[in-house]
Amino acid sequence: MKLAIVGAGGNVGSRIVAEAVRRGHTVTSLGRKDADALADRLVGHDAVVSSVRFVDSDPHVLIDAVRRSGVKRYLVVGGAGSLQAGDTLLVESPHFPAVALAEATRGLAFLEALKSTAGDLEWTMLSPSALFIAGERTGKFRLGGDSLLTGADGKSWISYEDFAVALLDEIETPAHVRGRFTVGY
Repeated sequence: MKLAIVGAGGNVGSRIVAEAVRRGHTVTSLGRKDADALADRLVGHDAVVSSVRFVDSDPHVLIDAVRRSGVKRYLVVGGAGSLQAGDTLLVESPHFPAVALAEATRGLAFLEALKSTAGDLEWTMLSPSALFIAGERTGKFRLGGDSLLTGADGKSWISYEDFAVALLDEIETPAHVRGRFTVGY
């Protein structure tokens, strides 16, 4: 497949690029500052992946660029803040770190924009677990829906590398079109 990855130079984006190349896909790496000519740069791709920080992006600009490019498949690297944690969203829990609040709030807004304005696209948002860090590619993880995944040890985490595996699995075999899901150990 021919994939365009916006935010390809970041922690997550670089792992997605590596996993896509490992699987034999052709990758166009785009920086997060390519928004002005983004639609033109996306033309001819099979799927677009957005791996940009939510505070550095506008969901409507990105969604519109994908739409104008003619690409139907759009995947977004989400955040854990919009996941359910018991009876509330993680971002609304009293122990949510203040330093991550702006990013998580914008991530929730991005998910809502996908749900309300991107019905003509085959969009998917993949949200990581609470702790999202560099690590090992094991290929062993669990998938979930809208609730935060927590292991038997009480930890909620996923490596960038295994997140990339889950995202590429979704690109190759779509199972969550027009929806959000999560990944964790």
